[in-house]
Order: sequence, then structure tokens, then C-alpha cells
Amino acid sequence: MSKPRIPRDKDNDYQPGAAAMRRAFIAEQTGVQLSHVGQFSTPVEAVSGNCENFSGMTQIPLGLAGPVLINGEHAQGEFYVPLATTEGTLVASYNRGMRAISASGGITTTVFDDVMQRSPAFRFSSAREVKRFMQWFDEHYMLIKEQAESTSSVAELQFVQRWPVHNILYSRWNYATGDAAGQNMVSKATDHAANWILANYPGESPCYAFSGAIDTDKKHSHMNLMHSRGKRVVAEVILKKEVLQSLFRIDAQSIQNFRNIAVVGNQLAQSAYTGGHSANGIASFFLATGQDEANVVESHAGQTLSEVLPNGDLYWSWTLPSLIVATFGGGTGLPTQRECLEMMDCYGKGKARKLAEIVAAVVAAGDISIASAIVANEFVNSHETYGRNR
Repeated sequence: MSKPRIPRDKDNDYQPGAAAMRRAFIAEQTGVQLSHVGQFSTPVEAVSGNCENFSGMTQIPLGLAGPVLINGEHAQGEFYVPLATTEGTLVASYNRGMRAISASGGITTTVFDDVMQRSPAFRFSSAREVKRFMQWFDEHYMLIKEQAESTSSVAELQFVQRWPVHNILYSRWNYATGDAAGQNMVSKATDHAANWILANYPGESPCYAFSGAIDTDKKHSHMNLMHSRGKRVVAEVILKKEVLQSLFRIDAQSIQNFRNIAVVGNQLAQSAYTGGHSANGIASFFLATGQDEANVVESHAGQTLSEVLPNGDLYWSWTLPSLIVATFGGGTGLPTQRECLEMMDCYGKGKARKLAEIVAAVVAAGDISIASAIVANEFVNSHETYGRNR
């Protein structure tokens, strides 16, 4: 006999009584009282559009790191950074990396690409039909662009990449999406334009797939290393030799020796990220600030480069080619997430690139700290000291 369905209030499922009804249901079905889940300050109605079958809040410890000095195009000055995590040592480690960055004069951040994609595919009876369709598409591109942009006051179709394979045309539509992450926005825009194409193309009617999967939405791919999904951010720091010695008890050459070994190891493993642990900081930052947590998959990938300078300082650079962040929409408006964004003056419109630069600085801080701990043979002891909860 199957278990009963989770109850819903068909009139208003986002009110305290509905959430309490589901907690009582779980208690009846499992014997577990969700007493902590049921304690929260967020108004229930504020969760509408963010979570279905809302029953309460999972509370994740929030730590603060910083300040970190950022010399960015958009993020300029010192910032305290919120990190939501259950992993001991994480906040302390990132805090230490931020100290090294700030003591060395700060980290320079630069934003390059800023686009979000949807990738419809069109299948025809032959490759020759694909070519005819591509020619028609080029001739009617401005009308197609107009259709796509008619669905939103924000979305702007920047360009469309196309790859004919066999009798299928794979395409990747690239949009500017303002301060929203934009997945839903570009989905609506692309589907509307594609249906206009299907209704107006005079040739053979193709088989249309809303997603041909080449956008690799919420999946890591080599495509997103070369063609950015989200924002491409480069962060650069020159760690002063005095700071390395006083804070970490190591020198630049020791870090470079370790990194030379790690670079080959990453190549052997075909790692998506060639630094230390970008996903740690990104995931904690995303949870704290209301980002789509699944976008950690795309956002964590990247390349790192380091070089010992003639004076004994260490140049270190990070390139995050597909960093997906938002300061407007989605989970950013929830009360605690909004407070975390406001702490960095990153809530609302006009702030997304600033937030992306802060994320890049967080990634750098984490890599600096973990590499230094490994070189100084302090990694295991620090986790035993701060990370034990057994």
C-alpha cells in the first residue's frame, strides 16, 4: 500500500497553517517532530516562487570572513563576506586567505563576458536542409531577435552560435540578462522565438528540441570553459614575500613547487578546476546570498596560474569562465539572503558584476590558504583542531 501524498492547501499554500499542516503530517507518518524546522523568522508568503510544499527552514550556520580588499572594476574597497557552511575550518581558512590578500595590497578583479544561454536544436531530413535553414535564419535574424526580446524588458539577444552536425543544427543563443542569473528569462525568450521560426519558416518543418543540451545547463562542460556561461572573471594578486613569511611561514618558491606538482596532477585527473577548492567557497557564498546552488557546477570550473617574481613575491591569477550570480530575482529577495547581499552592498539592480568580483576574491582566498597550509604541513592539524564535530 502506497503512502499518502503530502498535503496541500489549494486555496493558499503559502501561509503558516499550510506549513504547520505538513510538519504535523510528517510527525504522523514518521514519528519525527520538526520542531527546529518549524522555527524561522521569514514570512511564509515570502517563499512563494522559491519552494513548493514549504514546511519550514533548514538552518545552516553562517560565518563571516574578511575584510578582503578588492581592487575591481565594480567591487572596490574592503568587504566582509558571508559564508554558510557546516564544514569546520572553512571560514577560518578563507578568513586567513583574505588577510594575506589585504596585507599584500588587495586583489584585482576584471569582468569579461557576461551572457546566459539556451540551446535549441532543429533536426531536418538532410544536411542540405540544415544549410537552407541556416541561410533563412541569417536573412531573418533581426526579426528573430525582435521576437526573442519581446518577452522581457531585460533580455537582449547578443549573438547566436551554430553547429551543424549530421542532419541537426545545434544552436546556442547568448543573452545579456541584467542582474538576474537569467535561465528562466532566456528560456522563455528562446522558446517564443523558436516557435515563431516554426510558424514562419517556409521550408521543411523541422523536429524542434527546446534544448539540444549544448548549453550544458547546470552541468560542467569543456564548452563553458571556452564559451562563457554567466560571467568570465579574472582575479589577480601579488602576494608579498613578507606576508607569506609572517602569516604562513613559507616562501613563494615553496608554493610554486607545490603548484607545479598539482598542475600535472590536475591534468592527469582532467579536473574541471586547476586550483585548490573553488567549489567550497562558491557553494558557501551561494547558500548565504540566495544563488541557485546547482550553478556551483558551472561556476566552480576554471584555470589558475602562478609565477615567482624576481623580488620573491608571488603572482597568482584565477580565471573563472562561467560564474553565474544574481543580485535580483530568485532567492536573493529572501530576508536572510537579502541581508547577506546588503552587507556587501550587492542587493538589487546594477550589482551583479560587483558580486561576481567578490566571488572571485573568495575563491582566491580559499586557494591561497589551503595551498599555504599544505606547504607548511599544517593542513591536517588545522582540520583536526577546527573541523572536528564527532
